[in-house]
Amino acid sequence: MIHNLASVHPSARLGENVTVNAFTSISGDVVIGDGTIVHSNATIMDGARIGKNCEIFPGAVISAIPQDLKFKGEKTTTEIGDNTTIRECVTINRGTIDKRKTVVGSNSLLMAYTHLGHDVVVGNNCILANAASIAGHVIIEDFAILEGIVAVQQFVTIGKHSFIAGGSLVRKNVPPFVKAAREPLSYAGVNSIGLQRRGFKESVISAIQDTYRLIYIQNRNITRGIEMVEEQVAEIDEVKDIISFIRSSDKGIMKGLQDV
Repeated sequence: MIHNLASVHPSARLGENVTVNAFTSISGDVVIGDGTIVHSNATIMDGARIGKNCEIFPGAVISAIPQDLKFKGEKTTTEIGDNTTIRECVTINRGTIDKRKTVVGSNSLLMAYTHLGHDVVVGNNCILANAASIAGHVIIEDFAILEGIVAVQQFVTIGKHSFIAGGSLVRKNVPPFVKAAREPLSYAGVNSIGLQRRGFKESVISAIQDTYRLIYIQNRNITRGIEMVEEQVAEIDEVKDIISFIRSSDKGIMKGLQDV
């Protein structure tokens, strides 16, 4: 259903059972999947590719051009997966020549006033709480949760199943499966409750805890901590993921509490 007070460009491609409410504006180079609801006063601009059964609340602006002075009008996109909710006044800028797209995965929730800069990639099943501010080129992996008013510096990666406390400033990469808090941002333990809720076995959670104890608690030297993990902790996929993440973090990872 398209309200007669909505402005939908004739070239826009809308799937079946899409609802577009009054005073919404949808540009021509837009694709919206079946069953998606767009509430009043949303603005969906060229380059938006929105999946099925999403819900977009009033005041959201999706696929505006990047806030990047290097942007020269290249054709880029904003891609949003299925079953994702975008709350009031969220802004998502489309990509630049770097990645050519900004991406939000499926089953994610972006709460009110969240901002995603150009070339950001947000995974599946993520939650970004109110007024999270994500600079360009950031990667947020699956099942990450950012509480309200978290600000993330450009080119940072936030690992899967991590939890970032409200009001945090994220300047370094955050490894997977951890809780992060304090200023400067520091290791605050393993996100064990989140992992339990998602069905991780206790033996896996224990191995993750052992890994981070060696890296962050027993060692001030991360390189030595990784060596001890490889010597002492079971070689399971989650432990391999942690080691791979840290070794590939050219920007560096957040420190442990003892380093603050």
